[in-house]
Amino acid sequence: MKLERLHEVVSAFGDKKVAVVGDVMIDSYVWGEASRISPEAPVPVVHVKKKTQCLGGASNVMRNVVTLGGNVKAFGVQGDDMAGRELTTLLESYGIDRSHMVVDRSRKTIEKQRVVAGGQQLLRIDYEDLGDVEFSVREQIVESLLVQIANKSVDAIIFEDYAKGLLDAGMIEKVLEKAKPAGITVALDPHPGHPLHVEGLTLMTPNRNEAFGLAGLYCSEPVCPVEDDVALMEVAAKLRETWNPDYLLITLGAQGMALFKKDGSFVSIPTQAQEVFDVSGAGDTVISAFTLALLSDASGEEAAVFANHAAGVVVGKVGTVSVDINEVIKSFEKEDL
Repeated sequence: MKLERLHEVVSAFGDKKVAVVGDVMIDSYVWGEASRISPEAPVPVVHVKKKTQCLGGASNVMRNVVTLGGNVKAFGVQGDDMAGRELTTLLESYGIDRSHMVVDRSRKTIEKQRVVAGGQQLLRIDYEDLGDVEFSVREQIVESLLVQIANKSVDAIIFEDYAKGLLDAGMIEKVLEKAKPAGITVALDPHPGHPLHVEGLTLMTPNRNEAFGLAGLYCSEPVCPVEDDVALMEVAAKLRETWNPDYLLITLGAQGMALFKKDGSFVSIPTQAQEVFDVSGAGDTVISAFTLALLSDASGEEAAVFANHAAGVVVGKVGTVSVDINEVIKSFEKEDL
């Protein structure tokens, strides 16, 4: 994508309204140094330097849409607890419309706490409820989405599944049935441990391991070039047959991305990452960037190239982070030199 075309696409982001639906959470980090082993157990003692919190899970998708220049309406479930209040503060700090969030006093707000020392993650502690969200809560979220569709208040709906109990195929099908005829883009970032067999999505964005898991096939070693990767092509064919999305974008780490279109065509897009420090949240960036670009009249291939640049920026950072639109533009400018 040339710079002039890039600016045409991103200039339209500010008018786009995206509903993000899924497992919202907080990512917490304890940063420190570990220079000795505890006398109490064979574990490192971490001298804590600082603690940070940021939006994670589906709420990291929300953050990425905003930092790329779009507008977000949040649909999810949080608890009536300290973590829930912190989540609210973080959502509001990014100007995310949280009026459709549901507070469920019977559930914890999901929080993933990571202990990092010397740039290495030593431990992760998860605070969460493992059961499904109540049916009545799901129905409340679906009804809110249907109102948004009827009022033409959103341009796209992203379903972000971390298999934490909110999403199921039935609720996505109900929304999809009304959204697609209304011209609303519907995207799904799937979870292989919780396959949601929904046909007719605009976009699916699994990574390589997730794609093989969703297809029920053993994940083989990557083959170069991508077009010679017979196993990957078999997986893509199976996913396209089962889900029938307009675009299937499989992220391939160091190999970049593979875009499979509804007409059966395929495009391989080389990675833009210069250095990889942390892949946390890269998938959130990809689905956010691709969706915004597609809404802004980019072709599928242009949207994938844009998402590839955005992901290349975010994996060069440590922790769950979002990507700023200016960073993506600079990435294109470097390529253009």
